[in-house]
Amino acid sequence: MDSMNTLAVPPYVELGVHSLSGLLWTLLLLFLWHCYRMGSDLPIPGHAHAGKLKSGSRRSIMSRGGSCDGTKCSARSKLLRSDHITPFISMETEEDEEQGQGYLTPVMSHALFPAQASAEAKKLYAALQEYAKRYSWVGMGRIHKSLREQVHLNDHSAIQKPHLFFLPDVPSVPFFPRDAHRHDIEVLEANYSVILAEFKVVYQRGIDSKLGWTCVGPKGQAVFSLYSAGVSVAGNCRSCPCTYRTLLSLRTFISSNSLGSAGFWLLGPGATLGSSYGPTNTRLRCHLGLQTPSLCELVVGGEPQCWSEGHCLLVDDSFLHTVSHKGSPDSGPRVILSVDLWHPNVAAAERQALDFMFSPDL
Repeated sequence: MDSMNTLAVPPYVELGVHSLSGLLWTLLLLFLWHCYRMGSDLPIPGHAHAGKLKSGSRRSIMSRGGSCDGTKCSARSKLLRSDHITPFISMETEEDEEQGQGYLTPVMSHALFPAQASAEAKKLYAALQEYAKRYSWVGMGRIHKSLREQVHLNDHSAIQKPHLFFLPDVPSVPFFPRDAHRHDIEVLEANYSVILAEFKVVYQRGIDSKLGWTCVGPKGQAVFSLYSAGVSVAGNCRSCPCTYRTLLSLRTFISSNSLGSAGFWLLGPGATLGSSYGPTNTRLRCHLGLQTPSLCELVVGGEPQCWSEGHCLLVDDSFLHTVSHKGSPDSGPRVILSVDLWHPNVAAAERQALDFMFSPDL
């Protein structure tokens, strides 16, 4: 047994072991060299033309300040090597790009922001930039696309033409099923009797601008706002505390931006509100019928519907719509509680960004 332990390892076996070890070291060195080359070619994050920043460009940057000492050169080298540059969207125009001044392009698109965009679109674009700077660009693709296409709002079909903000790729129909906002609809309908009672109290006081009413028209048209353009009307909310608390219990009520409102809407007999479009397709208007005489009709996108007391209708008012009350003079006004809810296909991140962009304070 001892003689077997002292046997020498055959030369060809030892040679095979050394060859395998050498091959593994060679592969490891090749892998490290490949990683180094790939890393040196990576673009600077947030810079659309980082791939063009080669050695010549670096020399150009270094030469702008003339000669520099070791400290300055080291600081500039760190800046060039930095991979923590914050992405930024420039609002340059095509003119700037031709003159070589606009080198930062939107991270969401290779095309420039339209120079012919309206002042409102540019303001919203600046607000979107500020939102992304504070939070994130994640989930902002459709909003970014919308702002770039604002100049084409007038090109939309005549049946749906929101005049302020259109979010692309959102499924649209004039009337939505109850399941789109089942929870909020059930909450409103469950509080129908309380809401109606509070309406009757403010109605019996008289329709007067000094008593919180607005949009008073010649044929019984009037609005008692609880929220107006994202701001609560404190005095009116105090007059209707249960209705106010009901609004706060809704999951999708637009209460923080200028696209959202809520209140009692009256329309007297013989009145017709002409064809119009709502400002955006990011919301649905929920109508809770409080008093609905016969021959009252809502036509949205060419589809007619009638209100029913104690029940809700979900309407996309970015479609062309008309309202009419053709009932007898003694039938009384048609009364609804109108509440603006988020469109179910607007994601949570988009809602947060739109709250920021359309903040009543901006």
